[in-house]
Amino acid sequence: MNSKNEITICLGSSCYSRGNDVTLEIIKDYLRENSLKESIFFKGHLCIELCNKGPVVKINDQTYTNVSKDNIISILDNHFKKTV
Repeated sequence: MNSKNEITICLGSSCYSRGNDVTLEIIKDYLRENSLKESIFFKGHLCIELCNKGPVVKINDQTYTNVSKDNIISILDNHFKKTV
């Protein structure tokens, strides 16, 4: 990874109450467990303005909607796991 990757999680009231409170913790654990904390800038945003499609997580320029505890790991793996 030449440049630092960025993850933005929507923490607006709609996304937060519909599951991003849990997703936030899963992402933090994922970054720690995969030694990615230093190479990824992880931040919250109050509203990404996609409330009707939330919860929303953005990784670099890719926006993911309807994120849940059931699909966040596969989303993260698609971006950050190296294929063998």
